[in-house]
Amino acid sequence: MPSSTDHEQRIVEQFSRWAKPFADLPLHADGDGMARTLAACDPGARMRVLDVACGPGIVACALAPHAGHVTGIDLTPAMIEQGRQRQKALALKNMDWQVGRATALPFADASFDRVVTRYSLHHMTDPLAVVAEMLRVCRPGGRIVVIDATPAPECQAAYDRMETLRDPSHTNALTRQQLRGLGSTLGLVEAATDFYRLDARLDTLADAGDMAALTAMFEADIAGGEDRLGVAARKADDDIHFLFPISIVAWQR
Repeated sequence: MPSSTDHEQRIVEQFSRWAKPFADLPLHADGDGMARTLAACDPGARMRVLDVACGPGIVACALAPHAGHVTGIDLTPAMIEQGRQRQKALALKNMDWQVGRATALPFADASFDRVVTRYSLHHMTDPLAVVAEMLRVCRPGGRIVVIDATPAPECQAAYDRMETLRDPSHTNALTRQQLRGLGSTLGLVEAATDFYRLDARLDTLADAGDMAALTAMFEADIAGGEDRLGVAARKADDDIHFLFPISIVAWQR
């Protein structure tokens, strides 16, 4: 297994190259998914909110109109720049941005009322350490929210093979039970859970060098008719479509 430093470098390289395309993907601003995310976060007008591994700031900027102040932090400087550009385009004033690691957040204990991360844990070598840091910076009575892809247990290994081929910064996608278990391990109480499926198109999500192998993997899954990847892959006129299985878990501090 590569060291955490090597893996972080892989993340920075991957998402520096993908920063603008990632920011522009319509599925990342999916209305239903965002509405569910905002409901789970339940922000208030005076609350301080932290978006961990914020990427191009899509969730952070969606939360800002409903919160007192929002901070976005990400390992990749190019992603933070995308967040700043999004903030400027939306004329949001109550925000700031930092470059930093999810496992070593540069904030004091109990600094935030809400701490959220979306679509990030499957990039982490130690997801429990990430949630533990989110817990540390969340005030008593606050809320910690994680949104990520959660394959079914019987599909987890195949799903991880597919995601690693698509994205070399992928580590492991937790099942819904494993994700909920992170909170249990840390002694957290669940405040809300939700689930949705995110419709994706293969050719918008993969590097050109990965496309032949990915297409073959999806076509074999479709032909087999057993949905071994767990993403309900299907052929359409424009491309192969599939559904990311997304879970939301919110814990009370």
